[in-house]
Amino acid sequence: MARSSLKIDIGIDDKQRKQIADGLSVFLADSYVLYLMTHNFHWNVTGPQFNSLHLMFMNQYTEQWNALDAIAERIRALGYPAPGTYRAFAKLATIAEVEGVPSANDMVRHLVAAQEAAARTARKLFPVIEAASDQPTADLLTQRLDVHEKTAWMLRSLLEG
Repeated sequence: MARSSLKIDIGIDDKQRKQIADGLSVFLADSYVLYLMTHNFHWNVTGPQFNSLHLMFMNQYTEQWNALDAIAERIRALGYPAPGTYRAFAKLATIAEVEGVPSANDMVRHLVAAQEAAARTARKLFPVIEAASDQPTADLLTQRLDVHEKTAWMLRSLLEG
């Protein structure tokens, strides 16, 4: 027996909900690629900074992993399916995967660039979110921007001096 779907009437029109869900899907893909990159670097980092980077990367990928659910659930709350396959993420993401095992400093450089890319992806959504008065998505993205910008700063600091 087919389930009937109820029309979503949350005060955001269908076109805006679709635009927001599409933008969040790109952000989810970027977030997943960033999560996977950070976890990969956690496993494979070597050198004099091993212990500090290994622990830092673990904290970062754990935080990133927990954020994935909030992003996907917001897409669902807007009435759209969240992407959830490697193929979908590869198609949507603006962050490229890193091949091989870079040096510890190059890992940090890649993560700075990926954190900044995720911030840019989130920030691009604000005009449509503001036009739709979508405060829950704005709140989610504001929190994520804070994390991405702070993490990029902390990583960047490792390369200075």
